[in-house]
Amino acid sequence: MMIHPTAIVEEGAKLGKNVSVGPYAFISKDAVIGDNCTIMQGAIIEGKTTIGEGTKVFYNAVVGSIPQDLKYKGEEVELIIGKNNIIREFTLINPGTAGGGGKTVIGDGNLLMGYVHVAHDCKIGNGCILANAATLAGHVELGDYVVIGGMTPIHQFVKIGDYAMIAGASALSQDIPPYCLAEGNRAKLRGLNLTGIRRRLGREVVDELKRAYKELFMSGKPMQEVAQELVKSSNEHVAKMARFVLETKRGIPLPK
Repeated sequence: MMIHPTAIVEEGAKLGKNVSVGPYAFISKDAVIGDNCTIMQGAIIEGKTTIGEGTKVFYNAVVGSIPQDLKYKGEEVELIIGKNNIIREFTLINPGTAGGGGKTVIGDGNLLMGYVHVAHDCKIGNGCILANAATLAGHVELGDYVVIGGMTPIHQFVKIGDYAMIAGASALSQDIPPYCLAEGNRAKLRGLNLTGIRRRLGREVVDELKRAYKELFMSGKPMQEVAQELVKSSNEHVAKMARFVLETKRGIPLPK
């Protein structure tokens, strides 16, 4: 373990093996830092925050400071971050609130670039990339392998499915189904995230998703009726897309 003499680690904080804490960093008494984590110069780990092994928190990031929500009245809340994440400079991540279950949860292997904000009660899956200055409002949910372009705000309570991509400088206020690409202010569906899904799924799956996308969003048929049929598909990815459409609360931003 390497703790710089200018760093402040409050009594009670739990640090794993081979943790590195840089100059002027701060770690609160309720924090739990996993093995092989790096907390760099000026980074702040506040409150009841758990960080999984192998995660790197870069210079001047603020992780676990109280929610930016006027309803927060000092109740005990929590931030849980998984393994092998990269949290870059000046990123801000808030814990949950009582109204959202009290927890913000981030999975494994995510990259949060500089100046990203993850607000209270967000849920982020695994392998996501949030580019510079992407901002998630409260209660936003991202699936696995989601990409959010830089300078893109996401409205509160929005859900974004697995493998979806939101283009940079967009503004998203509705739900984006898995495997889809959205762009614009306000963002609309622009097709499938073909680059993302081709990296991880076979050609047959991609072809079936193309057909499902056309049926759902371009055929002119009632979207809910199409989804009710496609949810029976033997292709799990097609069924997942259809199920998302059936369960959306904020609606799908269809292309004009």
